[in-house]
Amino acid sequence: MQDGDSIYAAGFTHLIPFAAGHEIIRQKRRELVLARATPDLIYDQMVAAGCARKVIFSYMGNPGVGSLRIVRAEIEAGNLEWEEYSHFGMISRLQAGATGVPFMPMNPTAAGDLESANPNHRTVVDPYSGREVVVVPALRPDVAIVHVQRADSEGNAQIWGIIGEQKEAAFAARHVILTAEEIVDAAIIRSDPNRTLIPGFIVDAVCHEPYASHPSYTQGYYDRDNTFYLTWDEVSKTKQGVQAYIDEWVLGVKDRHEYWEKLGPEVHRLLAVKSRPSALVDYGDY
Repeated sequence: MQDGDSIYAAGFTHLIPFAAGHEIIRQKRRELVLARATPDLIYDQMVAAGCARKVIFSYMGNPGVGSLRIVRAEIEAGNLEWEEYSHFGMISRLQAGATGVPFMPMNPTAAGDLESANPNHRTVVDPYSGREVVVVPALRPDVAIVHVQRADSEGNAQIWGIIGEQKEAAFAARHVILTAEEIVDAAIIRSDPNRTLIPGFIVDAVCHEPYASHPSYTQGYYDRDNTFYLTWDEVSKTKQGVQAYIDEWVLGVKDRHEYWEKLGPEVHRLLAVKSRPSALVDYGDY
């Protein structure tokens, strides 16, 4: 990853790669273009740390709480370039990038004002029906960052629970970085092939990084830290509060292990989840 790269941090609701975002802050990357459906708190923190020159997003907010204060303030001050799409528009851009086509058609949406505000929404004539359809350009990030439950050492990665845009982001990107709760033997991956969303041949790096999505959650490993999302709304009211957080919780720890230990046993207890394995699937043999 280089200064000026376009980055897509994947994950919808859970599996948000906070650990990777914090490492980018520690490495002092600059002039990044940060793309993501629902930027979540990780992009608020990266913008606050001075990493970004532009954000590309669909729905910008602290989920269930309110606005992303830092990103919104920087946009309104004219310090941050931005492009906004609907969720479907963002995913359509990734699908176009993943399949190697220059744009993706969509049916006209109810978001007429959004289409007017963003000139990347254009129309073409459907050659089959003759009617106009809205199109959005392909999105091909320089780097996609994806957090997964488990992967093997080659980067064959499995996800369960809510499936977001991880596969599309990985196939659209020029480079793919995986973080994984567990690195497992390839035989475990092969034992449940339908769960493998990202194949190793498109992955550049795979990193063993437990608890990498906190304060988001990883299905089956730990719960969402709802208290943190509420706390961030207060922290982000002032630049001093945000800088104090970054100094202590990002720059003040050397890695994710130290970050998790710093959260303490009470937070660990509150975020712990009970085991609930799925039913066994018998794939048969030949």
